[in-house]
Amino acid sequence: MPQLVDLTATPYNLDQGQIDWVEQTISAMSDEEKVGQLFTNLFFFGEDAFSGNALTNGEILAKYHIGGARYQGGTAQQVQELINQLQAESKIPLLVAANCDAGGNGACNDGTYIASGAQCEASRDPQVARDAGYVSGREATALGVTTNFDPCVDILFNWRNTIVNTRAYGTTAEDVITYTSAYIEGLRESEIVTCIKHFPGDGTEERDQHLVLGVNELDVEAWDQSFGKVYRHHIDNGVEMFMAGHIALPEYQKKLDPSLSNADILPATLAPELATGLLKEQLGFNGMLITDASHMLGMTAAMQRKDYVPRAIAAGCDMFLFFNQIDEDWTYMLQGYREGVITEERMTDALRRILGLKAKLRLHEKQAAGTLAKRPEELEVVGCPEHLEMRRQAADKGITLVKNSLDQLPLNPTDHKRIRLYYVAGEKGGLYSGNDATVKTYVEELTRRGYEPTVHENGSRVKGSIEQFKAETDAALFIAEVVGYGAQNNYRIQWSTAMGNEIPWYVHEVPTFAVSHNFTTHLHDITMVKCYVNAYASNPDIIAGVLDKLEGTSEFKGTANDLVWAGKWQARL
Repeated sequence: MPQLVDLTATPYNLDQGQIDWVEQTISAMSDEEKVGQLFTNLFFFGEDAFSGNALTNGEILAKYHIGGARYQGGTAQQVQELINQLQAESKIPLLVAANCDAGGNGACNDGTYIASGAQCEASRDPQVARDAGYVSGREATALGVTTNFDPCVDILFNWRNTIVNTRAYGTTAEDVITYTSAYIEGLRESEIVTCIKHFPGDGTEERDQHLVLGVNELDVEAWDQSFGKVYRHHIDNGVEMFMAGHIALPEYQKKLDPSLSNADILPATLAPELATGLLKEQLGFNGMLITDASHMLGMTAAMQRKDYVPRAIAAGCDMFLFFNQIDEDWTYMLQGYREGVITEERMTDALRRILGLKAKLRLHEKQAAGTLAKRPEELEVVGCPEHLEMRRQAADKGITLVKNSLDQLPLNPTDHKRIRLYYVAGEKGGLYSGNDATVKTYVEELTRRGYEPTVHENGSRVKGSIEQFKAETDAALFIAEVVGYGAQNNYRIQWSTAMGNEIPWYVHEVPTFAVSHNFTTHLHDITMVKCYVNAYASNPDIIAGVLDKLEGTSEFKGTANDLVWAGKWQARL
């Protein structure tokens, strides 16, 4: 008998009036409305990349009865207006989600970044993580967001993994528990639901579930002592939601169901032995389980879409994240329900878990009272002085000097006046990417401090005269802002051409200082660099903080984990 939700228990703790609303709402629903509640739609400011339709937002709500929403991009004002419109036109209030893993910048383009998971870990100060959660909650709530698809509670075991390199809060269960607990404590200063991810755990391999089935290869005992320990902690702490990753856990799956062969192994989003057996029954999770995005190859390559849309719910997931073609997916789910793939008991349990969170947030009461919409003046909290000061403090505590083996610090405008700035980025035009603003900020900040920066033009193999280079250059500042998402299984420094002249061939010719503004393991590709800093992000406070610390006017306070060396002895030289 699958474990059914208890709305009187943690994490719901509903009173009888809230439970009555849940039950009455379910009993009044048509089949079509029940199916709609299972979906979270992705709204774009412009073309909807995944739904394959030209419907208006109102038409989506009226025809498909969606239970949740997420959105991509938008300023604070745009997002607030969108959410207000969606809630005003929805018969049942929506759970509206954002991905705030480092601050309010995950909720809107002009939100306040505080610190990524990696930066929180490097700071060794739970207050930084708490501030990140606090700002995430305050800024997202001002927009109308009800649900945060974070923090990421994965454990970074494999240095090659760039999917959670910056999002993971540590390389041990203990560190992940410490910093994610602090994050959630800050988030709970606002009325917002917490969704942790990516069950059954990312960080053990290098591949990306956007592109291929993810596999957590840990054995049962190792998983119980690592990821299992993290999940048990957060369940005990009352976390409301889990996100299931498109990640398999073969050793545990075969223990739970000895009949399974390798050919039968499915990701947690489709595997009942994981979504129901391990999470809801063995770990006792009483909250709501949502799939990761359904356009990811870890799910789409498992079987035909008409089969896996309803099977995700049948397996134990309660909500389905994103449509491909909206009418098609909705029809697949309705057919699966009417044909018994989703049983009546499973449908009702999923709906109770979904509506139970809406009741916990009292969205139905706010809707009835006309107070669900957010007011423009509430946006004043976005980017407010208090939050910007938290960002500055997080930068100060997190920026990490990984190595300085030639002892060439401090950087200064007397010895290093003519400074050549090298910049390498990741993919161009992707969902997330580096941009010219970082270079512009460096040039402005260096000039203000008395340097004469020259931006190197990448794209050539020709080095030219070494002596002329040294006569014209006092120091080199190498900046890596390799940012990417879902286009490669992992992201490394990519040079402009074979043996491009931006590669640090010059480390023994002039003092050379290297800074990464995203991934933490770039030393693997530039082991020749003798002074290397991990800075984690590229906002103005981070850039100013990096230069302050290189100049010696502020001490480096961050601490690197052992994965920064990528197991290479030469990286330490």
